[in-house]
Amino acid sequence: MPKSIIFLLFILVQTLSLNALENFSITTNKKVKVFILAGQSNMEGHGLIKGKPGQKGTLETLVNDPKSLKEFKGLIDSKGDWIVRDDVWISWLNKNGKLTVGGYAGKGSIGPELGFGWEVGNYLKEQIILLKFGPGGTSLAGPWRPPSSGGKDDKPRGEQDGSQYKLLVKKTKDVLSNVGKYFPSLTEYDLELAGFGWHQGWNDGCSMQDTKEYKKNLKNFINDIRKDLKVDSLPFVIAGSGFGGWNQSIDRRLMIIEAQKSVTELPEFKSSSKYVETRGFFRDGSVSPRPIRYHWCCNAETYWLIGQGMGKAMNELLGGLDNPSPKTRKK
Repeated sequence: MPKSIIFLLFILVQTLSLNALENFSITTNKKVKVFILAGQSNMEGHGLIKGKPGQKGTLETLVNDPKSLKEFKGLIDSKGDWIVRDDVWISWLNKNGKLTVGGYAGKGSIGPELGFGWEVGNYLKEQIILLKFGPGGTSLAGPWRPPSSGGKDDKPRGEQDGSQYKLLVKKTKDVLSNVGKYFPSLTEYDLELAGFGWHQGWNDGCSMQDTKEYKKNLKNFINDIRKDLKVDSLPFVIAGSGFGGWNQSIDRRLMIIEAQKSVTELPEFKSSSKYVETRGFFRDGSVSPRPIRYHWCCNAETYWLIGQGMGKAMNELLGGLDNPSPKTRKK
C-alpha cells in the first residue's frame, strides 16, 4: 500500500478518535440515591435516646427490652454499640456524615430519618444520601409556602413567605452538583434525586385559615418541588400529623390529616405519592418520656415507626414490595 494512502488512513483514524472523545461523557457505575426529608420540629425529631434507667419510651429502653428487641436489634452491633451505616449518608443543618443513632435530630434524640434510612438502606443496593430539613415552628402557609400559592393572607409575597422552601431548593441543587463539598467520599459518584418525604402540620393546624388552605398549599408544594428540582414525577411520601392518636378530636387537626391524605389520592399524584397513617404510632405520656403530645410525647418508638413507615412507602413507590427483604451488607 502506498505511503500516501497509509498516511491518509492514519489522519482519518486520529480525527475519528478525537471526535469520539469530544462526544464522550464520562459516567461511573457508582450511583447514589438522594432523598429529601422535610417538615418542622417533628421531622427534626424528639424521640429520646437515653433517659433515666428503665424510663419508658426511650430508644435505650426499647433496645434492652426483650419484648421490643426484635424490632430494634438491627440498630446495635455484637458489642451493643449503635451501628454506623456504611451505605446511608445524611446532611442536616451544617453536619454531614454516616447515618447512626443520634447526632442528626434534636438534642439526644432521633427523628424519622433513622427508620427511613434503615428501611430504604436495607432495600436499595446503591449508596443513599438523606437531605434533612426540620426547622421548628414552620408552617406550609408561611416559611414552606410554595411559589404557586402566591402571598399569604391575600398580601403580596413577602421575604418570609417560602423562605424554607427556597433554602431547601438551593441546598438540594448544591448537593447534587457539588457532592464532594458535603461528602468527600462520594465525589466520584453519580447522584439521582429519588424521593421526597414530608412530615409537618402542627403550625398550620393552629389557624383555621391555614388549615383550610393546607390541601391547596400541599398540592402546589409537590408540583413546585418537582418543577424546581426538575424531576417530573418525583415520588412523594406524606406522613400524617397523627399526634394524639385515634382519640384526636380537634377539628383543625383532623382537617390537616384529611388534607394530607386526600392530596395523595388526587389523580395527578395517585401513582407517585403515598400517605402514611401515623395515628396508630402515638404513645401517650404514661408510656413515654414526656407528655408533650405535639412532639409525639418524645417517644422513640413512635419516631422510629414514622420513619420506617415512610421508608416502606417509598420502597413501594420505587417498585418494591410492602416488606422488601433486607439486602446483604457489611456490618
